[in-house]
Amino acid sequence: MWFAPAEVRDDGETPDYRFSLANERTFLAWLRTALALIGGGFAVDQFLPDLRWGWRVGLALALLAAGALCALRAVNHWVRCERAMRRGEDLPVSRFPALLSVVVAGGAV
Repeated sequence: MWFAPAEVRDDGETPDYRFSLANERTFLAWLRTALALIGGGFAVDQFLPDLRWGWRVGLALALLAAGALCALRAVNHWVRCERAMRRGEDLPVSRFPALLSVVVAGGAV
């Protein structure tokens, strides 16, 4: 479904374009977050040479994995919201933003 936007377009009625554009802006915001997490993973690996190797690699891989998960979740959420708008349903709820903020706050501590 992610790579077949024509199938999403065939589902239901076309919503007001402003809602579709808002959904796309949210998707892009999630991608920016994913890129920031990925960049943080590379930064940890490159700029913290004094950190023990295991901690450095573990933290870098955790940030890279969080970035990849965030990017995949962004696509999934975009499709789910677009389909819900086309079907006239309530928008899907997600616990992912709360989970991501807890992970980022934990990383900051």
